[in-house]
Amino acid sequence: MSRVCPISGKAVLFGNKVSHANNKTKRRFLPNLQNISFLSDILGMRIKVRVSAHAIRSVEKNGGLDSYLANTCTRQLAPRLRRLKRLLAQKIA
Repeated sequence: MSRVCPISGKAVLFGNKVSHANNKTKRRFLPNLQNISFLSDILGMRIKVRVSAHAIRSVEKNGGLDSYLANTCTRQLAPRLRRLKRLLAQKIA
């Protein structure tokens, strides 16, 4: 399982840990990924996804997973969420 958020695209960053003596050693900045299940009102099911805390806030601000996927460009989404967006579009039409 990769450390990349499928919604926001946040991934691992690299940098230096700097000590008081100004010694520099490599370190990794990991994204704040959470396992969460979003409720899809249109599909009537829960979708389990591993997303960043930033993405959780974005989805909630847009009114839930269904409206977030409807308003988001398809190119920005992971393949699994693209399929889900296609299912939502078929269900609505």
